[in-house]
Amino acid sequence: MANYRKILVAYDGSASARNGLAVASHLAKEDKSWIKVLSVLPGYSGDLELVGVSNIKETIEGPGKKLLAEAQEIADREDVHILTNMTQGEPYEKIVHVADDENCDLIVMGRRGKHQLERELVGSVTARVIGYTLKDVLVVPEGTRLSRKNILLATDGSPSCEAAVDKAIELAKEKSANLTAVSVVYTNDEYLALAPGVVEELIGKAKNKLATIAQKGREAGVEINTVVKEGEAFEAITNLAQNNGIDMIVMGSHGKKGLQRLLMGSVTERTIGYADCPVLVVH
Repeated sequence: MANYRKILVAYDGSASARNGLAVASHLAKEDKSWIKVLSVLPGYSGDLELVGVSNIKETIEGPGKKLLAEAQEIADREDVHILTNMTQGEPYEKIVHVADDENCDLIVMGRRGKHQLERELVGSVTARVIGYTLKDVLVVPEGTRLSRKNILLATDGSPSCEAAVDKAIELAKEKSANLTAVSVVYTNDEYLALAPGVVEELIGKAKNKLATIAQKGREAGVEINTVVKEGEAFEAITNLAQNNGIDMIVMGSHGKKGLQRLLMGSVTERTIGYADCPVLVVH
């Protein structure tokens, strides 16, 4: 089943988080899913009594209650039922923990603006959540909606992308969506000049891997349009998505472990940062 049963929405009250909740609400209505909204408050290790705060609990929890009330208003407008949760601590750790504890199978996170620095950084919380969770993560750019009718699968043919391939095929089949699979061969002018034969060999390998994916799609009753691009991977993926009216990009997490998880893999991270449509990272 391509549908997600229970969705966790990370909510901090920002415009991108509000949009992420609206998108999750649409997803929940379409897939008949549950939504859990999580607000994570920073922990406080000092002594609030020393700074003249009498009601410590209300001082700490007040902002979180306000955030969850805002989330409830959005859910009411979208006509969906949500469950809410408020906790304290390191945001990415709490998001990962609650997703596990509540048996969620999708985490939805909003992505802020389009300035270059914001695109490059993506957001440390989002990067860490993707790096440490075993759940799928849907990253929604601010101001976008979700329509799973024109899907782009970005793959390098590695084993870490197999789950993403399966998910994209399942989605295309269940949603009657168009599915395109792209593999990007990294090239630059110097590389082309020094090793043109190697580039051609890599393109051939990419075509063979895509042919295997296309065959897998046919066996599932899904026709897949395959494309090989050259250049910087994230640029080729996001440009292809923009030029072809792609509604959602599906990618693998590349199975990073330890400290490498914080980097996610530059292709995944930069694709998330520069894409104009939602990106589904499949674990």
